[in-house]
Amino acid sequence: MKIAIGGIATESCTFSPLPTRLADFRIVRQSDAQFAALYPFLADHPQVDFHGTITAKAMPGGPVEASAYTALKDDLLAGLRGLLPLDGVYLDMHGAMNVQGMDDAEGDLIGAVRELVGHDCPIAASYDLHGNVSPRIMKRLDMISGYRTAPHIDTIETRARTMSLLLRCLRAEARPHKAFVPIPIGLPGEKTSTEWQPGKDIYAAILDEIDGERVWDATIQVGYVWADEPRMTACAIAIGSEASAIVQAANRLAQRFWDRRAEFQFGVAALSIDECIRRALAVEAGTTLISDSGDNLTAGGTGDVTAFLERALELQPPDLVYAGITDAAAVRACLDAGAGSEVSLTLGGKLDNRNSQPLALRGEVEFIRADAENPQVVLKIGGVRVLLSARRTSFQRRQQFLNLGIIPERHAIIAVKIGYLVPELKAMATGGSFLALSPGAVNQDIATLPFQRIQRPCYPFDADMQWTPDAQLV
Repeated sequence: MKIAIGGIATESCTFSPLPTRLADFRIVRQSDAQFAALYPFLADHPQVDFHGTITAKAMPGGPVEASAYTALKDDLLAGLRGLLPLDGVYLDMHGAMNVQGMDDAEGDLIGAVRELVGHDCPIAASYDLHGNVSPRIMKRLDMISGYRTAPHIDTIETRARTMSLLLRCLRAEARPHKAFVPIPIGLPGEKTSTEWQPGKDIYAAILDEIDGERVWDATIQVGYVWADEPRMTACAIAIGSEASAIVQAANRLAQRFWDRRAEFQFGVAALSIDECIRRALAVEAGTTLISDSGDNLTAGGTGDVTAFLERALELQPPDLVYAGITDAAAVRACLDAGAGSEVSLTLGGKLDNRNSQPLALRGEVEFIRADAENPQVVLKIGGVRVLLSARRTSFQRRQQFLNLGIIPERHAIIAVKIGYLVPELKAMATGGSFLALSPGAVNQDIATLPFQRIQRPCYPFDADMQWTPDAQLV
């Protein structure tokens, strides 16, 4: 069997003023060393002839520039064209990409792949659970499976499961039926983590619906709420050999999600910036983590909103590490001044000037990491250490702090531009954690965002709406 692998994956916040450009994508080809790390399970199928095209991934951000999308799409299609004829295609996607001037970018890409490879070639796709799925996507795909954990710790497992579904389809020479039901709910990922209820139970119930025969696989998509486009919604999907069984499974999963919609809440105390800092100051031992959630880089924030930092400098905590601010000009000024120097800067508020303004301040350049691609600096202002990066940087790993001379457990408060804490950050939070309801492109107060194009009614925007699931075969 000859199977092609490729994909274009990012998460696009339509409220972000910062476009995602071609240079923001990391492109992996089969000849690259990273290819085997993305798909280690391919070695389990030595009898299959796998061919990589491009796997392009970008940090969540604003809408993708049309020219960037066209270039990536053309590259992927050219790779597929050179491999024809194919027995199957596996697409490694995210599912929440928005392209300037285009709705349903994944629908466009999958449609182009379908047109190229023909209807006799099965196509399977793996999705982040924060993907937005449209009927157009479901019609063009033969199989789709999504993550079942948030934070995402089953990325490789989901890719492997999707590939196994594709191989099963090819070996059986039969394609599964597909059932799809959009669920009119739009909620932030910070409320729908699978680490606490009700997400934990809802996602655990997926396995109960899969019998391996009538129902091959099932998926619940939470969706990505910061996308003002018609397909923004949660959904339930089931695939298998028996049409009635997958319809029932999709409806049961959708009903569970709907019935518990009012139970979705933040996993930690969600408070104002000031209250988060004050409560963290009252913690007697350990390191307290605070999420600067409105400018969460992992959800599409720009990384330079200064609202949290401004309040922290006003409140003057004796020991707070702020990770961080993206500002290439400020980093360059610090590099020019050198470690140990005092500098006056206008910091942040340059990428997202809708939600904050630059801060004029003075501080000491405490540490410099002169990385060629992304130089970084620690700027000390009283008891606050600000981690500055030339390029958008999401601080999720302990080693990132160590690289800047920061030993996390030696500091009382660490504030990070993130939403729910990923495992390494959670391990660092020995003094507990809080979520700051801060401004930014991915503001948690979704009702205040200027939605104009989502389908209504939709919960929680229309809190009193009634709904009954009605899965359709596609």
